[in-house]
Amino acid sequence: MKQKVILLASHTLGKGSEELGETILETFFTLLKQRESLPYAVFCMNSGVKALTDASFASVHLKELEQQGVRVIACKTCVDYYELSESLTVGQIGSMADFIQLASEYEVLTLS
Repeated sequence: MKQKVILLASHTLGKGSEELGETILETFFTLLKQRESLPYAVFCMNSGVKALTDASFASVHLKELEQQGVRVIACKTCVDYYELSESLTVGQIGSMADFIQLASEYEVLTLS
């Protein structure tokens, strides 16, 4: 089975209540980090970069995934757009070229 890259395109999961979406996203990463088979990377774009700040409970779980060897990457254009360069508490800055390379090598699971 091909290892996965998660594309996180929003700081919430699903449509509807933003508060509920943030809780669902946190639950997703809580459960994901407990699995034996982890993704190769999590690439965050658009408002997904907000999940890499202390304003998101998901950041705690993303830190733990990173400590377990999962690459966590934030789209530089998106970080700049939301003015979060000083607020990121997890992950590294990357580019869309990084995501294109990952997508060519791994199966992509998109969360939005």
